[in-house]
Amino acid sequence: MGRLDGKYALITGGTSGIGLETARQFLAEGAAVAITGRSRERLDEVARQLDGPLLPILSDAGDVPGQAALAARLQEEWPQLDIVMSNAADVTHLSIEQWTEEAFDRLVATNLKGPFFLIKALLPLLSRQASVILVGSVSAFIGHENAAVYGAAKAGLLSLSRGLTYELKDRGVRVNGLSPGPTLTDTFKSLGPERQAAIYDELRRTVPLHRLGTATELAKAAVYLASEESAYTAGTVLRVDGGIGELAY
Repeated sequence: MGRLDGKYALITGGTSGIGLETARQFLAEGAAVAITGRSRERLDEVARQLDGPLLPILSDAGDVPGQAALAARLQEEWPQLDIVMSNAADVTHLSIEQWTEEAFDRLVATNLKGPFFLIKALLPLLSRQASVILVGSVSAFIGHENAAVYGAAKAGLLSLSRGLTYELKDRGVRVNGLSPGPTLTDTFKSLGPERQAAIYDELRRTVPLHRLGTATELAKAAVYLASEESAYTAGTVLRVDGGIGELAY
């Protein structure tokens, strides 16, 4: 018997990294899973990789009207929604001199504004004991190179775990944050293998546990927050970051 048997779960940004691995774990635990992404080709590729009841949906997390369309699609397909994992992110890192208003607004739309309006649109579909998981970042807690805007948006997202828990408590909906530290994903793939390796080496030196996390470790934490095992966990942030968010480096 799976820990998520009979559950319906939505994961935004589910075509790579933590989102993809979480979809794999949710399916293995018995859930029906919907994933979103901005590339139809990538969604189709992931659908071929994963086994189980998977619903791939083309959707941009930063498109506010698109969140209502996503909610409507899920209402057509499913009787309810038990798990929402807001994972899609714009990971742009720039110095203050490089930021434009357009780039700033785009990042905030994807990392904060879009998730808020997605949850609003999903309210009629959420089951009584639904679990909402907001994926933040250790950048919300520490300052580091070129991460001021990214960290601020993620801090705002994680703050919603408290505010929305209060607002939705009478509905029985739990909202929690999940805060990854440096994790082995394809985030830096576009920079080329040498630059990616250099970044990973630097990150390993700064993490107190002297290694990077894995997408599977984050996905396992998401399973806990999604399952009945966390039924008394609400309005908090689970940090899975190797200690970097708590210790000076």
